[in-house]
Formats: sequence, structure tokens, C-alpha cells
Amino acid sequence: MQPPAPQPTNLTRGYMAALISAGFLSTTAIFIRYLTQSYQMPALVLACWRDFFVALSLLPILGFFRPRLLQVDRKHLAYLLAYGFLLAVFNSLWTLSVTLNGAAVSTVLAYCSAGFTALLGWWFLKERLDWGKLLAVTLSLAGCVLVSGALDPAAWTANVLGIITGIFSGLAYAIYTLMGRKASQDGLNPWSTLIYTFFFAAIFLLIANLSMGSLLPGAAATPSDMLWLGNRTAGWIILFLLAAGPTLAGFGLYNVSLVDLPSSVANLVVTLEPVFTAVIAYILLHERLNPTQIVGGLLILGGVIFLRIYEGRVSARVLESTV
Repeated sequence: MQPPAPQPTNLTRGYMAALISAGFLSTTAIFIRYLTQSYQMPALVLACWRDFFVALSLLPILGFFRPRLLQVDRKHLAYLLAYGFLLAVFNSLWTLSVTLNGAAVSTVLAYCSAGFTALLGWWFLKERLDWGKLLAVTLSLAGCVLVSGALDPAAWTANVLGIITGIFSGLAYAIYTLMGRKASQDGLNPWSTLIYTFFFAAIFLLIANLSMGSLLPGAAATPSDMLWLGNRTAGWIILFLLAAGPTLAGFGLYNVSLVDLPSSVANLVVTLEPVFTAVIAYILLHERLNPTQIVGGLLILGGVIFLRIYEGRVSARVLESTV
């Protein structure tokens, strides 16, 4: 039995949340690149502090405006703990994939999550999987390949371990999306989910850095490396802004979109992230978009627009059949 199709107004709200989420998330690369290049900050140390600062910055906001959201039923804590662990795994795999493969290939491999999410959502959450959604997945994946520049053979010189790591990062992203959708179906507020998962993820990453630092690329080699930035105030400010700004808003709105959208649809919409990143790089860094990247961006945009129209018509037909 298929779950009921979202109402048209809910679809619009969900699409808007996912689109704005993609816009925020597309700016994170600028912050991360600056921190890793200017301060040579280890990637997993950065990821740990980023997750911690997300939870820390959201705490006073919820505490002042919506204190009720800081309280969750005990029956949900085990799920949120597992969700936070999955977020920590995703962050680690993504960072390791970038280290081993470079930005272009790792981006393509991470966004294979669109296909994973569609299949796993159909399998586990009984979400609809039809020709329209499959066409949107195909367009989005093709667009990601073109925008990232992965058609360049030189970009695929990564080793087998790197490719496997990248694929698993996409799988982890898909599972993260499915768990977010399941959390919303279970009645968990998306902002409650966000603060608990990022706090738990920070704890897991801290444990990983301190216990396996010598084994994990980009981890803290010694406990003192967790304070890598030392007394460099500017670095700490940039790291906090990365967490409190695009990371908090991006992941928060993505969780919000999962309230109204099937996991596969929300994941497809955020494949616009590399397009937004390319546009931001063009505006701020004067990096020009080549014709191939422009075509890729149009494919992704076309897939998202097609999916919005298609899902709207499906919802309209469902409403007509119930009248």
C-alpha cells in the first residue's frame, strides 16, 4: 500500500525548504576550503567542531523561543543516537572521499545518493517509485556529473579505495535522508532532530579523533590537535560561522523539507547544490562556468522542475479520486 500523496500546499512548502537548504549548503565549501587551506585544519577535527557548534548555536535559540523542542520522549533517544552516529559516519566518509578522490569525483559519488534514496525509500518506506521519479533521478545524476567536471578522465585517477569510499558516502547520505523522513513520520520535530543528531555526531567524532586519530586520514594525531586553531581567534570565528550559518540553516531546512516531501524527492531537490556552488564560485571567485557545466546545471534544474510538476499532477489526481 502506497502512502498518501502530499497535499499541493505541502508540496510547495517542502520544495521551498529543500531549495533554500541547497542554497545554504552550497556555501559551506567556501568556509571549509578556507579553513583547510589557510589554517591546514585536519578535516575530521573540523567536522567534529562543526557538529558541536551547530548544536551549541541552536541550543539558546530553542531554549528561548521553543524550549519544548529540547525535550524528546525517551523512546526516541535510541533512534536519535543511531541517527547521530550515521551523521558522523557520513561526515567522515565524505571528508575521506574528498581527500582520496578530489572534489569533482567525490561530489559525483556523493550525489549517487539520489538513486540510493529513491530505491531505499521505495523499499523501506514504501514510497512511490515510478517512471517520473526515475527520469528525474537520471537527469539529476547526469547533471551532477557535468557540473562537477567528472567527464575529465584526469579526475578519475583515484584508487579503488577512494571510489568505494565515495560510493559509501552517497549511501550514507541516502540513509541519513531516510532516517530524517522516518523521524518526521514518527512525530519528531525537525529542529529537535537536528540538535540531538548533531550533538551525538560531535560526540562520536570526538571519540573517533581521540581513539583512532593515527588510523583515520584527517583526524587528530594527538589529543592536542583537537585545539588546532589555538589562539587564532579569526579561525574560530569562521568555524563558528560555518556551523551557525549555512550548516545549521542548510541541514535544518532539509529536515523541514522531509516533513512534507518523500525522502527521494527531497534528496533530488538538493542535487541543485553543486549548481548553486558553481554560481557562487562564479560571482565571488570569478570562476567561469564552461558550456558543459551550464548544460549540467540545466539538466539538474530541469529534473527538479519536471519532478515538481509531475508530483503536483499526481497529488491533484489523488485529490480528485477522493472527492
